[in-house]
Amino acid sequence: MMDWEKVFATRASRMKASEIRELLKLLEQPDIISFAGGIPDVNLFPKAEVAEAYAEVLSGAQGDAALQYSVSEGYKPLRDWIVGEMSRIGITCKAENVFITSGSQQLLDYLGKLFLSKNDTALVTWPTYMGALGAFNAYEPNYDKLIPLSNREPQTYIDQASEKGGQVKFAYCVPEFHNPTGVTMTRAEREWLLDLAEKIDIPVIEDAAYQSLRYEGESVPPILALDLARNGNDIEKTRTFYCGTFSKTLAPGLRIGWVVANSDVVRKLVLIKQAADLHSSTINQMVIGKVAERLYDEQIAKIRKTYGHRRKKMLEAMDRHMPAGVDWTRPEGGMFVWVTLPEGMDGASLLAQSLKSERVAFVPGKAFFADGSGANTIRLSFSCATDTMIEDGIARLGRLIAAQKKAAA
Repeated sequence: MMDWEKVFATRASRMKASEIRELLKLLEQPDIISFAGGIPDVNLFPKAEVAEAYAEVLSGAQGDAALQYSVSEGYKPLRDWIVGEMSRIGITCKAENVFITSGSQQLLDYLGKLFLSKNDTALVTWPTYMGALGAFNAYEPNYDKLIPLSNREPQTYIDQASEKGGQVKFAYCVPEFHNPTGVTMTRAEREWLLDLAEKIDIPVIEDAAYQSLRYEGESVPPILALDLARNGNDIEKTRTFYCGTFSKTLAPGLRIGWVVANSDVVRKLVLIKQAADLHSSTINQMVIGKVAERLYDEQIAKIRKTYGHRRKKMLEAMDRHMPAGVDWTRPEGGMFVWVTLPEGMDGASLLAQSLKSERVAFVPGKAFFADGSGANTIRLSFSCATDTMIEDGIARLGRLIAAQKKAAA
């Protein structure tokens, strides 16, 4: 038989199965209460409007173009819509600063490919979005902790990267309702990050997947907006990549994401796109564009109302049912609550027992740490859970944690 390990590239050893992808298979089991996948509720998808847009595109003058090859930068009317949407959150740009990708996950892969050579260092939060780690891992980097407002000297990042045989190449963060913790970076923390990036001279990757999902509290300017303010509102002088997506607002299955950045780097990303898959689906871009123009604000309002209610119910259930010694975040938006278990309790072991005895699923936190730490953490998602699921599932989980804590005493 063929010895495949012998011919795989060295990077293949760092490709790991997503724990979330595997846990999503549990959704097929009707007796499982799942707080696992951070996915949108299918009942909120604008299905009728999407169907209408497809029919309109295919039956109209755009029908042939919708099924044809297209430009790598992305469908121009959609890019123009994004320019307008960005202006509403303080980001001034032009269509040439916008690049469409097949979901923002593809963009993370492209940015890893563009910046990371083997043994270079990526600065990431601890924990961080596991999809970003999966995308970057293929390019064999090292990771260093990005801890906002820390007093660490910028030169130490450079020195440690050099000791490992590379350079610091970028800082990556999810500033709004962070996946997995749900925490939002303050304005001071964002300014600190830009200060650090300027001192080290690296770009900042701002993963804004949850930008629109705020349910309470005051909004904070995007990092790119703050970067623009420092540079005379000239996007060509900025160092921040704003990564957006329609997956959390309209529909993930259409796989449409985007980046806003200076045009020089956008042109480099276009070259990667041309070599990878030529362009994102033309018809999907046209459909997303029509749906966004017609009901984006209405859709956001519907999502905020539904998810905001579920977030409130989960936090109330946590207050009622979690035993002493368990801590959790209280996010103002997004899809996640991050739970820190008593010291010594393992999230993966807890999941195995939970599936067996309580039939409740969640994501062990260890997968979100670049160094494999964080064993006593778990992530809960409320986006697809009904009131009954939340009350029952959190009660079961709290009971199990209390029992394991008692047994370990």
